[in-house]
Amino acid sequence: MAHDDTAGGRRASDRGRYGRLTRERVLAAALGVVDAEGLSALSMRRLGAELGVEAMSLYRYLPGKGALLDGLVEALHQEVEELLAPDADAGAGPEADGDAEDWRAGLQRIARATYAVALRHPEVVPLLATRMLSVPLARRPAAVLRVDERILRLLHQAGLDEPTATAAHRAFTAWLLGYLLVELRAMVDAPDEPEPAFRLGLHRMPAQDFPRLRASAVSLSGRGGREELAAGVDALLDRVTGARPRETPEGGTPWE
Repeated sequence: MAHDDTAGGRRASDRGRYGRLTRERVLAAALGVVDAEGLSALSMRRLGAELGVEAMSLYRYLPGKGALLDGLVEALHQEVEELLAPDADAGAGPEADGDAEDWRAGLQRIARATYAVALRHPEVVPLLATRMLSVPLARRPAAVLRVDERILRLLHQAGLDEPTATAAHRAFTAWLLGYLLVELRAMVDAPDEPEPAFRLGLHRMPAQDFPRLRASAVSLSGRGGREELAAGVDALLDRVTGARPRETPEGGTPWE
């Protein structure tokens, strides 16, 4: 008797070059396409080709382009959660993030994990901003909501009242997202050009109109890295919570 590929509600078109489709497998393939070819290359047709199935078979897992984009945001946040998993708070209950003495350390862990995942998938990072503008809070993926819940839990465990915790959450998430976008912004105009000025295409910017920008362009093209990210997190939390600015090992404040 011939094997019936429609058993269990699945169709033959659900079997791709990587085996039976699942939502996780579809999202993993989508992430791979975006990493390799950029966000503009992603479509249901392109994704179907990558998986070896007809594009229409993908709609039972992701009902449209919006769901696909939200799935990419979800995948990034799941990677953030995986990086946070070794910490004591992973997979535990509401009080597992520790006491008020380590709330800053918990926020710094979130910032570092998000930064690391962004460097893995720079082409997906713009979706962290654009999908937040399009998708209401209650309709965002659970992985996204869990990160926000973790941030707020740490802030409340620090003893902050509701208005201060809300301000700190807003400041922290705004700094983190803005930092990622600045770190990953396009700067290089001619990748094969060894001379920095030509590599950045500074000859396209009239010196009389943009003297300071031209002078600073090479420095601006570098990345601040984890150190500047951490210093910014501490400085804004000091400002929002009214704490005394923390000193760096060299004796200065994080802004110096």
